[in-house]
Amino acid sequence: TSMKEIDAVGHRVVHGGEKFACSVKIDDAVMTALEECTPFAPLHNPANLEGVLSIEKVLPGTPQVTVFDTSFHQTIPAMNYLYALPHAYYEKYRVRKYGFHGTSHHYVARKGAELAGLDYEKSKIVTCHIGNGASVTAVLDGKSYDTSMGFSPLDGLVMGTRCGAIDASAITFIGAKEGMSYAELDEMMNKRSGVQGMTDLSSDMRDIDKAADEGNERAILTCDMFRYQIKKTIGAYAAAMGGLDAVLLTGGIGENSDELRVDIC
Repeated sequence: TSMKEIDAVGHRVVHGGEKFACSVKIDDAVMTALEECTPFAPLHNPANLEGVLSIEKVLPGTPQVTVFDTSFHQTIPAMNYLYALPHAYYEKYRVRKYGFHGTSHHYVARKGAELAGLDYEKSKIVTCHIGNGASVTAVLDGKSYDTSMGFSPLDGLVMGTRCGAIDASAITFIGAKEGMSYAELDEMMNKRSGVQGMTDLSSDMRDIDKAADEGNERAILTCDMFRYQIKKTIGAYAAAMGGLDAVLLTGGIGENSDELRVDIC
């Protein structure tokens, strides 16, 4: 009945860089740090910041907390998060793997361990957040050990409109042949690739599955590739952790596609 009933406000923020390994209460120092992380997620972090500022206007003095997609993955060891690029680029620009969907992976791993009767802090779990955006995480003894997304949410698995992991030389080759700018290449990889680009049908796996059932060869190939990459990543993480206690699936596709769960398991 009144705005006074709201005791606190939480914000999901996409990128916390290396600055935030857990959720934090917002103050001036946090706001400054969030602004410094904006170059890592230029499409998302400014909107997240606007949400914080808007709440401050309508609920002045009400505590606000940020929860980061990246924070769960801050436990990943350096051998798993660094790229084999000149080290100066990490030192100057913090170019490294960050990982995303952290709020989902963290919750699902803990809840899955509970349901399976596992000791969360002594377990080897792979969590699969499979939706239009998709990532897989190795959770070793309750901590993120490796994850398929990288410096941005573009890396890793084939997704709705994102290409996932790809030889960078293929992109520079296409750019040179097509006369494309960096911005145009970025747009192509993020918004016109993935299952959308492979099939020219849809970014929605329900549409791709339907087309595959009807015999569309490119849809069949896309389904096979999509599932194979998830399965391969689970296997890689099982090897990296030295075993596997549970595979957990969530996200719109992971939750609702019986066929996908059967195929990858």
